[in-house]
Amino acid sequence: MRYITLCISLFISTAGWANTDSKADINHVLDELHAQAAAANFDKYFAVYTPDAIFIGTDAEEVWSIHAFKAYAKPYFDQGKGWTYHPRNRHIYLSENQQIAWFDELLDNVNLGETRGTGVLVNENGQWKVAQYHLAIPIPNALADDIASQIKAHQR
Repeated sequence: MRYITLCISLFISTAGWANTDSKADINHVLDELHAQAAAANFDKYFAVYTPDAIFIGTDAEEVWSIHAFKAYAKPYFDQGKGWTYHPRNRHIYLSENQQIAWFDELLDNVNLGETRGTGVLVNENGQWKVAQYHLAIPIPNALADDIASQIKAHQR
């Protein structure tokens, strides 16, 4: 009986380590994503994404395949103009099989102020890659009705 208890305890603790290791790896990938964007390093920035990734921007029209997003970003990165977002308050969640992760993070940006990034990562051959990233501007509930009215008027 002690042997079974020991095996179960060992399994549970190693599963916890895998979860911790995965979250540390995912944090590193997301930090690298932001660092390479700020450095306008095109190749390293896009190496963090899967080949079929999707980037969703703040405008409702901005739902880009990775190829379209590369075409959009390349002229800016070529001029050394990336974008700088400072992450804070990040949450990472893992699927039961530890092969899919999703996250949300609050980010600070000089121009936009507080923003939110959410997304999905997949583990491809032992490496975490961003499959989807969504950048949004969170709107305080107290301002939501006014902002929604402005958006409706803009769309007319």
